[in-house]
Amino acid sequence: MIKKFIDKLLGKSASGKGGRPDFGKRQEVGPQEHGIDPKLVDERALNVVHTLKEAGFEAYVVGGAVRDLLVGLRPKDFDVATNATPEQVKGLFRRAFIIGRRFRIVHVVYGRGREHEVIEVSTFRAYMDNAAAEQVAGNEKTSKSELAGMKHAVDSSGRVLRDNVWGPQDEDATRRDFTINAMYYDPETQTVVDYHIGIKDAKKRVIRMIGDPLTRYREDPVRIIRAVRFAAKLSPLGFKIEAKTAAPLVQSQALLADVPQSRLFDEMLKLLQTGHALATIEQLKALGMSRGIYPLLDVVVERADQPFVKAALQDTDRRVGESKPVAPSFLLACVLWADVRDGWAARLADKQHPFPALQDAIDDVFNARIGDVSGRGKLAADMREIWMMQPRFDKRTGSTPFSLVEQPRFRAAFDFMRLRADVGEVDVLLADWWQEFSQASDAVREDLVAQMRDEQHKGVRRVRSAPKPAQRDASRDQPRDEAPSRAAPAHEGDAPAGDTSTGDAPKKRRRRRRKPGGGAGGESGGGSGGESSPAASRD
Repeated sequence: MIKKFIDKLLGKSASGKGGRPDFGKRQEVGPQEHGIDPKLVDERALNVVHTLKEAGFEAYVVGGAVRDLLVGLRPKDFDVATNATPEQVKGLFRRAFIIGRRFRIVHVVYGRGREHEVIEVSTFRAYMDNAAAEQVAGNEKTSKSELAGMKHAVDSSGRVLRDNVWGPQDEDATRRDFTINAMYYDPETQTVVDYHIGIKDAKKRVIRMIGDPLTRYREDPVRIIRAVRFAAKLSPLGFKIEAKTAAPLVQSQALLADVPQSRLFDEMLKLLQTGHALATIEQLKALGMSRGIYPLLDVVVERADQPFVKAALQDTDRRVGESKPVAPSFLLACVLWADVRDGWAARLADKQHPFPALQDAIDDVFNARIGDVSGRGKLAADMREIWMMQPRFDKRTGSTPFSLVEQPRFRAAFDFMRLRADVGEVDVLLADWWQEFSQASDAVREDLVAQMRDEQHKGVRRVRSAPKPAQRDASRDQPRDEAPSRAAPAHEGDAPAGDTSTGDAPKKRRRRRRKPGGGAGGESGGGSGGESSPAASRD
């Protein structure tokens, strides 16, 4: 009893021999055994490692990138671990920024604008016994001033709030969550350093927690979500969560209540936007975790089998798999559309004006489903614009089509409407018309609008021609945050693009109309939603 008390005072843990945790045994594995293809390593990660080593520091590619390289996948992100402090790392690179409070890390930035890439560099951290950490009664916000001077602090539940103590590599490896994420790869010597049989677990396709799973989940409850994400991502390769690692997952969900909502929101987006959304939902159901992680995620899981939501999830997975941009606003707009649509219909039944009714329905959904977490910033503006454009697609005469197609969020709104057409919610002829219009030249657009005006006057319904799959796929794969590019002019003697007439004489072209001046055009049906501020990238 006295020994335990003294060990606690000295910050020792009883989890290993002599009061020390098991830091594993260092194993250096060469390329013939691990089989990593060095061509899969990003050149920017190579540059960071080389720069640090040239300055006299240790440096390795670390974490999920090493795991993916071992199983033959090309990593999407590369992290680097080093014994250099954040300040020392920052001093070696022209564009490097120290971020984070809980863990201070460095972002080394390459490129600019949408094409920029970030290599995340972390310093080896010491293993700290959380029983010896300073404890605060509140959380990151309520105890902000108290935490300012602390290097190692936990809250009342044992969740780590500060952990900025540097240490050796073996202790850094023990601090990491799963064995397959705790390996270090030197791309210059092509050596993998492994302390916790991570290579063996990778070959056995096992996701295993380092240390006691329940304790590790208590230290950082987000590990619960990470376990699900890795299982979903790696399940096609045969990976499964080890039984002891999976056993405490459900009972540990209650710990997520203490995690800041903004962090949970970000983790939810990682589950849905890393190319494995459908697999993630299946994992949540299989593990008995379909509810309780995050309220908005509960809605996604609940509606995942609905045709419209399922189509949106499939489309998101496909785009990520093809390295195309995705944005949370599009997927969440699809998930919550049923609430908006039903609220809008109820207001229309009460004889409210369509566009104010739609705006009120959207406000109700934001208040009920999203609240203050990212719901009043860019995310909400993009979602609102997608929804508010939907009734404007019904207006295909006058200047509305010309102004609508130039809106920054037109591509996302059109893809949204196309999904609605695919599940039978709107007429597929409407989606086909807008696809043709968006890809056409100015002259052909004039013809399409004039033809639509004539048909509306005569009460004639267009006969749908067979869609062109190649053209449709190319349209849907354009970035959703950009207005569509104009189609190239038709070759001399050819019919204009989109002209389906079969007469002998070519159709007379109308005089080209000047583009409308504002985003609203000259129509009253635009509403305020179509005039939202331009969105940036879908990423």
